[in-house]
Amino acid sequence: MKAIRIHEDGGPEVLRYEDAPEPEPGPDEIVVHLHAASLNHLDLWVRKGLPSVPKPRILGADGAGVLDDGERVVINPGIDHGNARISVVGEHMDGTHAELVAVPRGNVYPIPNGLSFEEAAAFPLVFETAYRMLVTKARLRPDEWVLLWGIGSGVATAGLQIAKALGARAIVTSSSDAKLEQARALGADAAVNHSSGDVVAAVKEATDGRGADVIVEHVGQATWERTLQAVRAEGRITVCGATSGPNPPAALHRIWWKQVTIFGSTMGTKEDFEGAYDLIASGRAKPIVDRVFPLAEARAAHEYLEAGEQLGKVVLRIEPA
Repeated sequence: MKAIRIHEDGGPEVLRYEDAPEPEPGPDEIVVHLHAASLNHLDLWVRKGLPSVPKPRILGADGAGVLDDGERVVINPGIDHGNARISVVGEHMDGTHAELVAVPRGNVYPIPNGLSFEEAAAFPLVFETAYRMLVTKARLRPDEWVLLWGIGSGVATAGLQIAKALGARAIVTSSSDAKLEQARALGADAAVNHSSGDVVAAVKEATDGRGADVIVEHVGQATWERTLQAVRAEGRITVCGATSGPNPPAALHRIWWKQVTIFGSTMGTKEDFEGAYDLIASGRAKPIVDRVFPLAEARAAHEYLEAGEQLGKVVLRIEPA
């Protein structure tokens, strides 16, 4: 089969579009014939040298395709082993940037009606992650305000969809005014340019001076100080990543002065995935596809994602063999 594999760590140049052995499913696994797979920042980190990833490795956590009987299915990329132990397709095993993938039967779900393969491949990892952050951890309630940094990212766009589905209000940020306009069209209640504008002031203005009830934090070093300033007293911050660096100014006094609750969160359980899946299947939320590349052009897709030009998901189309 054709696949995108890495044999060494590095930049987009280490990606190889090549023949790879077809997967051999285990006793509780099933083979999916993939039609689409999306990119996540996880793929960039694995490619650059995420520890403990053996080579060669087929990248890709998210995928959608068909079973041998023709059923259209989407894959839950988080394999839940219980006790907060989750392995991820494309990191701990070969992934979805290929014509075929073998995954546990319990991780395969029918594609919700009305979704294309590309849309189905665009939602699992980021919606599962955002659902766990907003619903399971922060317990976001109707009419609360949530601040979403960097609305172009997959987690932030999923978070916006989930927040609006729950009846919450959303403030989004971006360094791109064009993305902010797109976000408003998707339902954002307020938007601010985090490069040229004052995010903390914009949050206070939108919330009548109170601050955000919940903040989705995935940027880290570049945003953490303003996150602590923007959260309301007794507010909640959920943290799933630190794309700008893991060692931000701590400003610890703001945490106890405001009595802020901070949740660490990563991926999600089967219940988190199914909660996100139900929002998609009911039409209350919809995955956002930014751009689609052929599988053979995975290098260009990586370069595009790294440049941060997208709003929503970058997807690879996989033509049936």
